[in-house]
Amino acid sequence: MMQNWDDMRVFLAVARGESLTAAATALKVDPGTVSRRVARLEEGAGTALFARSPQGYSLTAAGARLVRHAEAAEQAMSAAREDVAGAADALSGQVRIGAPDGCANFVLPQVCAAIGATNPALDLQILALPRVVNLSKREADMAVTVSPPSSQRLSVQKICDYRLHLVAHRDYLAAHPAIHTRADLKGHRIVGYIPDMIFDAELDYLGDLGLQRVPLASNSVAVQFSWVRQGLGLGVVHDFALEAAEGLEQVLPGDVALTRTFYLVRHAEDRRLDRMNRLAAALVAGMRAEIRRAEART
Repeated sequence: MMQNWDDMRVFLAVARGESLTAAATALKVDPGTVSRRVARLEEGAGTALFARSPQGYSLTAAGARLVRHAEAAEQAMSAAREDVAGAADALSGQVRIGAPDGCANFVLPQVCAAIGATNPALDLQILALPRVVNLSKREADMAVTVSPPSSQRLSVQKICDYRLHLVAHRDYLAAHPAIHTRADLKGHRIVGYIPDMIFDAELDYLGDLGLQRVPLASNSVAVQFSWVRQGLGLGVVHDFALEAAEGLEQVLPGDVALTRTFYLVRHAEDRRLDRMNRLAAALVAGMRAEIRRAEART
């Protein structure tokens, strides 16, 4: 039923984008072309591959079965291209890396810039999201996470641990009552995540401190960091981010000290691709070195 690789590309693009428009954007064609190709695929299959609704295109049972075969073909094509071209020392092509925005703002820019400097034909994209990146929909080629996923179709590698502390700007601390114990925190303005938008339990920092009210809240680490940097309150901040602002001081460092872990998550099939393995190795090594360097300055 699948006549060529282009048929599979169209099918996968619609399955991942869940709409003709999203698929057309990914494939750089017009939605009408995608619609005609989908209709031709379903005619050849003799069954519906997608269920249409106002919300978009969702896979039918037949479509879900076909996805596994189409993704295997996609991996085979990538491996074949590498094999024919031969493994070169320099990396090339485009790779998108998804990450929570703390990592995306304060670690990945330096790491990706260094990797790109030694691989000028490589295009690196950082996808910063305040939620878990969906690799199954190909939102990214690999992702940095704070919890290891359980899916057997994903490969998980620990990158390293990182530290966080409660911090405030020195101007805030000078203008407000002294903080000697955790009990003193209740009289201060707290900066943190929007409670019902915390997408991973590992990010529930304030729950560990017994702080239920968050007067200044955002789902973005960058926004939280900006508030703390402006002296508007206290917040839990990554140690590797502290060098990005002057005047930040740790509060109760002997009592409020958190440790979390970054993981690199990839499609399991990507381990057969030399290019992706070498990029993953460079990314892990670079992140470990950058976090060690930045934390040593605190």
